Amino acid sequence: MASLLAALLLPCLPGVAMADNGLVPSWKVSGFGTLGMVHSSQRSADFTASVLRKDGAGATSSWSPDVDSRLGAQLDLGMGPWSAVLQVVSEQRLDGGYQPEIEWANVKYQLTPELAVRAGRIALPVFLAAEYRKVGYALPWVRTPVDVYGTLPISSSDGVDMTWRWSTGDVRHNTQLLAGRTNRDLANGLKIRAGQIRGVSHSIERGALSGRVTAFTGRLTTGIGRELFDALRMFGPTGNAMADRYAIDDKRVMMLSAGASYDPGPWFVTAEYGKTRTSSLLGDGTSMYVGAGLRRGAFTPYAGYAQVRADVPLTDPGIPTTGLPPPLAGAAVQLNAGVNSFLSTIPVQSTWSAGVRWDAAPDIALKLQFERVRPQGGSRGTLINPTPEFRSGRAFGIASVALDFVF
Repeated sequence: MASLLAALLLPCLPGVAMADNGLVPSWKVSGFGTLGMVHSSQRSADFTASVLRKDGAGATSSWSPDVDSRLGAQLDLGMGPWSAVLQVVSEQRLDGGYQPEIEWANVKYQLTPELAVRAGRIALPVFLAAEYRKVGYALPWVRTPVDVYGTLPISSSDGVDMTWRWSTGDVRHNTQLLAGRTNRDLANGLKIRAGQIRGVSHSIERGALSGRVTAFTGRLTTGIGRELFDALRMFGPTGNAMADRYAIDDKRVMMLSAGASYDPGPWFVTAEYGKTRTSSLLGDGTSMYVGAGLRRGAFTPYAGYAQVRADVPLTDPGIPTTGLPPPLAGAAVQLNAGVNSFLSTIPVQSTWSAGVRWDAAPDIALKLQFERVRPQGGSRGTLINPTPEFRSGRAFGIASVALDFVF
């Protein structure tokens, strides 16, 4: 990791003699992790924190360590106005393995005390916890609300950004412009590509109040459902229209998020709102959550509510079968069922949660959390691996215990 950061940073300093200019590099190695166990009363599908996982708690196993468990390491390097960061995270992937992945890898140059530019792999500044959502210790709850944060198809981009820090009275502002792309291997031969990523984010701080508004857009391509869409195109104009509508092939993705938090110390309240438009099989949706907690010594009891709804129909009548020969009619019925199966993955869900955090020791927190989750409207919500017995509209319980630590 040190060698990689040095390779990123040192070429940016041509001709600089560190001893003559007083540029002495500073290094910092840190890390974070979560050891978690999750139990689900839903035995017809798996509960997970991300759809980019192989399994979770529920149908695969009533108890699962894979929902929240992860380990991360970070290396920071500073040298005068230059700095660099490398963050590597290991958590379950689509293939079930824990192969570490580079979450961040970027170089930063501080042009002025107020203006900085970065290049490399940078976290997308969407939602309040975008930069630390995988650091469980930094969160009051076990995990970021799945109903909201699970709607984000990509979380980082490879490109550049510019950040301007400024003030108006006692309000501190942070305006960020970004541009980039991403090309990520999701395992099992599935890849996700996003190009022409452009975005703007503005955050404020005033005493105990903080807030952020972000808008970004990009063009998304994945291989999800490719065989289905190829088969649909064999049914002429109607099939072509369906394939063009749902295929995730160079489709424009747009996202808007807004959030605010008020944290005077003894208590806190936070709320966020997001809208996603994908023009594809991933659908369009609106999500929100609100949460609050009280700090009483080493204990922090908290509660929250989150929901996500679909802004598009979750069913499609599909290819008309009237007048088709029996073999073609049978194939059309199967293809229509395949499309509607994909549409049922567009999340519609509500979640009530309550829990307690215990700061057992410096840099160590133990959390216990209970949730009541209800997928609705024919959707399977944020669940994965549904069995034929799964029925939307049935609420189920989730119990989570997590040991978060930083070092």
